[in-house]
Amino acid sequence: MKKGIYQINAKGTKKAEVLIYENIGEGWFGGLSAKRFAEDVKALGPLDELKVRINSDGGNVFDGIAIYNTLVKTGARIIVDIDGLAASIASIVAMAGDEIRIAHNGYMMIHDPWSVIGGTADDFRQMADTMDKIRDTLLQTYCKREGADEETLSSMMSAETWLTAQEALEQGLVDTVSEPVAMAALASCELKNFKNVPDALAKALKEPEGNVERNLTRRAKLAAMGQAARKSRS
Repeated sequence: MKKGIYQINAKGTKKAEVLIYENIGEGWFGGLSAKRFAEDVKALGPLDELKVRINSDGGNVFDGIAIYNTLVKTGARIIVDIDGLAASIASIVAMAGDEIRIAHNGYMMIHDPWSVIGGTADDFRQMADTMDKIRDTLLQTYCKREGADEETLSSMMSAETWLTAQEALEQGLVDTVSEPVAMAALASCELKNFKNVPDALAKALKEPEGNVERNLTRRAKLAAMGQAARKSRS
């Protein structure tokens, strides 16, 4: 696994910011555990506002669900910024936001949970039932968002769907599309386990890290210039 970034810092009186630019879960995923996250949030004390910035290709389902619940239970106003990618269980973490924003050049990916197991036929049947229950839980978490349609999102999960910022907005999974950002940290993501990765994103991740940062920064600037030009004409 490539090394990611996780930071959590106080930002003034009863405010804090979390940066989750890595996998979710320890062990094989080599990333942020729910236990560590809960301990770090608790150490901050009572909060009025917590900003969460996400750029992650996901990881362990149960760690992600626990991180989601930790955020919800803070009692603080949660503002989520998807700076680059919120894929798989990282998209569930994002759903904890009272306000969810995604960068104009960001992505969200939703899919059915998957697992690798060994054992008897009965073990496999039992796991299949368990996976169905987990899937329903994830689907209902997405559907708590106002405007989200259960049938549509269910089909999208089954198909492993990659959503652009605008598509995520149209499906009710985010509230706002924000200004483009340079997604250099996407170089820390590993997307080889997913089957429908957008060509532009896959190509960017194959480039040397310096080129990724330089090219994405350039694209972000060009997109911002285009947006400014459209506003001036309106």
